[in-house]
Amino acid sequence: MKLVSVRPRLYLINPVNPLVSIINVEENYWNQFRVWKPLSLLVLAGLTPPEWDVTVIDENLKLPDYAAMPRPDLVGVTAFTSQANRAYEVAAEFRARGVPVVLGGIHATMRTAEALERADAVVIGEAETVWAQVLADVRSGALKTTYTGTYANMDTVPFARHDLLPSGYRFGSIQLSRGCPLNCSFCSVSQFNGMRYRHRPVEHCVDEFRKIKEKLVLVVDDNLIGTSRQHIAHAKDLFRAMAKANLGKKWMGQVTINMADDDELLELAAAAGCFGVFIGFESPTREGLDEIGKKFNVQKGRDMRAAVGRIQRAGIMVAGSFVLGLDVDAKGIGRTIARAGIQYGVDLLNVLFMTPLPGTRLWDKMVAEDRIVANQFPDDWKYYTLTFPVANYQNLSWAEMLDEMNQSTDVFYSYWQIARRAVSSLVTSRGLFRPFVTVATNFSFKFNGRIDKRTYQGLDLARGPRSAVRRPEPATQSLIA
Repeated sequence: MKLVSVRPRLYLINPVNPLVSIINVEENYWNQFRVWKPLSLLVLAGLTPPEWDVTVIDENLKLPDYAAMPRPDLVGVTAFTSQANRAYEVAAEFRARGVPVVLGGIHATMRTAEALERADAVVIGEAETVWAQVLADVRSGALKTTYTGTYANMDTVPFARHDLLPSGYRFGSIQLSRGCPLNCSFCSVSQFNGMRYRHRPVEHCVDEFRKIKEKLVLVVDDNLIGTSRQHIAHAKDLFRAMAKANLGKKWMGQVTINMADDDELLELAAAAGCFGVFIGFESPTREGLDEIGKKFNVQKGRDMRAAVGRIQRAGIMVAGSFVLGLDVDAKGIGRTIARAGIQYGVDLLNVLFMTPLPGTRLWDKMVAEDRIVANQFPDDWKYYTLTFPVANYQNLSWAEMLDEMNQSTDVFYSYWQIARRAVSSLVTSRGLFRPFVTVATNFSFKFNGRIDKRTYQGLDLARGPRSAVRRPEPATQSLIA
């Protein structure tokens, strides 16, 4: 049926996953420092012609009463894998009212047939190159079932509509580049966004930073500085422009450990407002890094503690991420990871369960070996948050995986270790901001660990019962996924 509204109404929805402990601000005050906006929807809003009335809805802030809201002419829903079953619930609610629903994002791209069973149309890949056609087809009553986007030209990616979600967040968000050449076995970024870096023009990046209301900003790029001389030269140009613009923002981004190799890069990043970086160390062992295909971390016989220290002396905090449950991991790996984090001197430790996500080499391997136990789809997608063991692991049972995770949290986030990191941060910082953030996020991780322990009680995805899972009320979304 042709859409005849003079000003058609569009809802763009980010669905909640209530099993994610760090969405719960009411139970843990510190979680508000680990949240960000659904940036992909804000970019789509920026691509939407002005004749559309656009509303962006983030269910992580509050679950709306959709029945009480004005009926839209089109609903667009994005979802990571862990949000998929809620995305399907939202789609079903609107489709029952005769509203067409378009699903997009990485999960719909990797599980297109599944998504097509629950939506009127699916956008495969990056949506920028096909979004105008989707809207035109809706208006003419000729919506197709699939739209396949190509890699977007970053010169033409519009500014996100930051004005559409003006409150409820401590952090704004921005994307400055796409793609990652590292191709780790557990990551689908290289398949979704490609292995080649695509940079937005420096002036666009600076101008959009200015439009962000929040003083704290998350740069969502999977690898902000890159790995080659050319990539690093571009990052330096960007940081110089940001520093010259005097944006008044403090921001965090994801980088590789090679950031520590270039003193000029560190000084420019700090001058541009960088106060923290996420670094994927992934495994404390050479065997683990070989297994996941991240040999980059062990090039040049790198001294991790010295590298982390160089970043911190520039006034930049370091959050280190590790994966638990590799085939080479055995009992004691939780403490080994925690000790590695302490030895490296990282300000934060983020430990995640090895999780096979659709579209990754790890998924293909575990499917072929019949090792995925959380396989009642689509409902079980809610467990794919990286905070639940969802597979049969080589050397560790479900209970042992949980025990290793608890040990890593208890060791790294003991009160003594938090106090030690607070003092160290005060000594190496250029002010009080970084020490405050270090303490705030350390307590957030510590208390979320307690919430997770309660969530796991009575739950074994290999045996059940799954109904025992506690479902906290949605509030916000994780900064560190």
